[in-house]
Amino acid sequence: MRIRLIAVGGKMPGWVTEGYEEYARRLPGDFRLELVELALGHRGKGADTARAIRSEGDAMLAAIPKGDRVIALTVDGRPWSTEKLAEQAEEWRMSGHNLSLLVGGPDGLDPRCVAAADQKWSLSALTLPHPLVRILLAEQLYRAWTLLQGHPYHK
Repeated sequence: MRIRLIAVGGKMPGWVTEGYEEYARRLPGDFRLELVELALGHRGKGADTARAIRSEGDAMLAAIPKGDRVIALTVDGRPWSTEKLAEQAEEWRMSGHNLSLLVGGPDGLDPRCVAAADQKWSLSALTLPHPLVRILLAEQLYRAWTLLQGHPYHK
């Protein structure tokens, strides 16, 4: 199974890239995690935020491969424990579909992306910085995989 993390924003600080890559590289080929970075919509003084979100949504929808199971990360999504995430990951893997995880920009996901999702997942009720979400997702996916393998990392 290929897991594609489709995230708005680029030019992350080195610590973000290093943290994400540390966990992504630990995952095996049959549970591969890859990052697709999308350009942030134009924001600034006098910018139309709705237009920026639409632009990000257009790019995100275009980046989802046909046949992928789509998971939108939203604050109103379902919260999962690590054990539940491991169960969910096994269900995703057994479905035979690849996975696209959608992470919006600073103003959230375009509603069209949420509507296109098969599931909504909430990492936390807290507002998290989007660079940190990349690392957190990669680590939790790695943790779920180790749990499924009976590896002691989860302990």
